[in-house]
Amino acid sequence: MQGRIFQLNTSPGGVPKLGVREAMLTPTGLIGDVQKFTDIHGGPERALCLYSLERILELQGEGHPIFPGSVGENVTLVGIDWANLEPGVRVALGEDALIEIASYTSPCDSVNASFSDGKFIRISQKVNPGWSRIYARVLRGGTLFVSQKVHILNGSDGVR
Repeated sequence: MQGRIFQLNTSPGGVPKLGVREAMLTPTGLIGDVQKFTDIHGGPERALCLYSLERILELQGEGHPIFPGSVGENVTLVGIDWANLEPGVRVALGEDALIEIASYTSPCDSVNASFSDGKFIRISQKVNPGWSRIYARVLRGGTLFVSQKVHILNGSDGVR
């Protein structure tokens, strides 16, 4: 399966972030997206938060009421091997945008409504490796659209 943008999500602050058809990606994130607590969210090293539709569906299968955007991700991806997205990996979003994975995202209590037992730690990289959302820095911005192709790149010259 080809990797694609399943959903783009923005919010005037807080969660859930709601789906939009397109968004402009800048060095500080998606235009129209606001973070309430900028000391722990946003900024150049946390400009974009990503999550996997496949992980969301698996969590729904466990009985959690999670949905795309409910845990604060800006980009919900589909068709990407989530295990391949780790700090340092570069990802092309559509034809123009280029991001680099910066870190795993620590969950906080603002996303507890997405979990049937309120235990948002379910998406903690430390507790459940491979289930975390990820933060990315923007190397090159551009307009993003739902259904655009996504390519995982190596650090220098091609598809991983």
